[in-house]
Amino acid sequence: MTDRTAIHRLQVASNLHSFLETKVLPGTGVSPDAFWKGFDAIVVDLAPKNIELLAERDRLQTELDTWHRAHPGPIGDMPAYRAFLEKIGYLVPVPDKVKLTTDNVDAELAKQAGPQLVVPIMNARYALNAANARWGSLYDALYGTDVLSEDKGCEKVGQKNGKVIGYNPKRGKKVIEYARLVLDRTCPLKKGSHVDSTGYRIKDGDLIVTLADGSKSKLLNKDQLIGFQGDAKNPSSVLLQHNGLHLDIQINPASTIGKTDGAGVSDLVVEAALSTILDLEDSVAVVDADDKVLAYSNWLGILQGTLTESFEKGGKTMTRGLNADRVYTAPNGKGKVTLHGRSLMFVRNVGHLMTNPAILYTAADGSTREIPEGIMDAVVTTTIAMHDLKLTKKDAAAGKTRNSRRGSVYIVKPKMHGPFEVAFAAELFSRVEQMLGLPDSTVKLGIMDEERRTSVNLKACIAAARSRVAFINTGFLDRTGDEMHTAMLAGPMIRKADMKNSAWIHAYERNNVLVGLQCGLRGKAQIGKGMWAMPDLMKNMMEQKIGHPKAGANTAWVPSPTGATLHALHYHQVLVSDIQKGIEKVHAKRNQTQEHDSLLNGLLQVPVTATPNWSDAEKQQELDNNSQGILGYVVRWVDQGVGCSKVPDIHNVGLMEDRATLRISSQHMANWLHHGVVTEAQVTETFQRMAAVVDRQNAGDKLYQPMAGNFETSMAYKAATELVFKGLAQPSGYTEPLLHAWRLKVKAAQAECCPGGKCAPGCCS
Repeated sequence: MTDRTAIHRLQVASNLHSFLETKVLPGTGVSPDAFWKGFDAIVVDLAPKNIELLAERDRLQTELDTWHRAHPGPIGDMPAYRAFLEKIGYLVPVPDKVKLTTDNVDAELAKQAGPQLVVPIMNARYALNAANARWGSLYDALYGTDVLSEDKGCEKVGQKNGKVIGYNPKRGKKVIEYARLVLDRTCPLKKGSHVDSTGYRIKDGDLIVTLADGSKSKLLNKDQLIGFQGDAKNPSSVLLQHNGLHLDIQINPASTIGKTDGAGVSDLVVEAALSTILDLEDSVAVVDADDKVLAYSNWLGILQGTLTESFEKGGKTMTRGLNADRVYTAPNGKGKVTLHGRSLMFVRNVGHLMTNPAILYTAADGSTREIPEGIMDAVVTTTIAMHDLKLTKKDAAAGKTRNSRRGSVYIVKPKMHGPFEVAFAAELFSRVEQMLGLPDSTVKLGIMDEERRTSVNLKACIAAARSRVAFINTGFLDRTGDEMHTAMLAGPMIRKADMKNSAWIHAYERNNVLVGLQCGLRGKAQIGKGMWAMPDLMKNMMEQKIGHPKAGANTAWVPSPTGATLHALHYHQVLVSDIQKGIEKVHAKRNQTQEHDSLLNGLLQVPVTATPNWSDAEKQQELDNNSQGILGYVVRWVDQGVGCSKVPDIHNVGLMEDRATLRISSQHMANWLHHGVVTEAQVTETFQRMAAVVDRQNAGDKLYQPMAGNFETSMAYKAATELVFKGLAQPSGYTEPLLHAWRLKVKAAQAECCPGGKCAPGCCS
């Protein structure tokens, strides 16, 4: 039983109540009485509206199910389908001339273009790594990944006198050459090449580069020199800028790398993860007050600059904290240049669907209910952010760091269905601002364009929060999962691998950028693209992910600090602001009504087939792939509370998995099962066979509890299969309700078995 503290009409888990009163509220200027009174009023007023919005989702889904039963297969009569969607309120009128009025947006979102990280907020080490990934070693990123081949003696680990050594100088030489060519492309010299440099120094505000033949050269554009560290004649660092991003040439002839380099260069550090989303949603397993307190504590620690994490490395205990700002001397030797040392932080709250037992409230009918989790997140994460908003110049002088220099709070809101749900989020944020005494629109909104009703009404969604929007982003996995559930009864969905070539996907990705630009996001907010999910395949990422800036997106998600460092090079190759201006210019010459209609028709195409003709082998391949992925993710979520990790796929390729992956896979299997493409017996046999595969893949995990042979007792296995067999009944195809229920059962069993909370391997199931 949860120990609770009653206050007004709320019953708050006592550990959460204590955390808020002793850790969060002190220093905010908000008294506990005012906080709890305001919190209570927000819950009582807005929880019923939250419930009504969810009921509207159900109503629309019922209408869609009825339509697709009567009109199976791909959409044959688009005008009739659109008229139907308008009649039921699924499609709303497109507002005219929507222009963003958001202000006080930090340059990392409004002006600069670069990578974005998304990390689970529950993991302090990941959060710190992400915050510090604002700057990344290009040398390390190149040396340690497959961007550079390992052939011809360039392996990551070398040999000397027949003995294995940790550093391979031959590979190191390839790294240095690659980095020098990056400098040639981004910061070219008037003559010669950085490849031939033998020395760097600063003279009269210019960068003087000595070349191998003894001649001297300068930057083609002297304005690219931003600053330096050390002595001007013998700098330890030279700071350059290109396309709004910085590059730091590190010089240390005494270092292992520097002593092999003609100019003593030891590294090229690039500005990488401009922004990071600390995630309370898809990448975490947060189901109760204990989990919430840990998650909120990490958000507080990041914003206060106090979060640290200790870990073992090389037999030593290491402690990691937040990096300080980077300080340089101006090129003329007078004055300082200070750059943010950390990524700009968003926090992703949960969507409107889930409730949480951390707080109970008394509803108007006298019943006791769990709080809508999105309301709780909005109140608590914004209150915590006041510690950042209240930092003063005196605090800065004392070494305290600030997240938003423009005095804003950045909250990503996922899984919103259409403009009325966006308007509700804006109303919620407004109520929180009033409660805390913050100026209107202090809280900025990131809209995840990952639900079909949001995509087809995107301009209306932006209009509903035009003074708050700081970010719109596509999400292929959730968007595909919603596509499947929305048209579940239309027929068998095409195979997952074919989805990326379907008509609706191409319309979706283009529409997101085009609508964002129409609404004035250029220079004011981010237009983002989705995740590269394969952290070990960086060569492929470098070949493919350049498509995101080329499409006009000024940010895109990457799975690691290393990925951010490498993806940053794409924004040196592509000046996104020019791409966006070009798109705007072309669009202005077109018939915009016709273009909107064309994109909308593409968005509304349903990816089903009227004549499924897959072979038995193809069907089984799809089942194997889906079920292995579901099991591999769910077993860690339910048994260990791990919401995001690198999970090996059926081919043992590590994929960064979260609940969005789970949604698409489970909905696909549920669809094929419903339409008779596969049978229940086939699905069960596949799950049981794949359970053994997943068990083998996790053999090295001491905390892992095998599923094979334990199908009646393994809660993780039951949860995984229910996601498919009960897939049609899940709201919008979301996995959260089932996952939360099973995780709570596991935690209850663990508490009963091991009251201290630490289970020995295999002792609880």
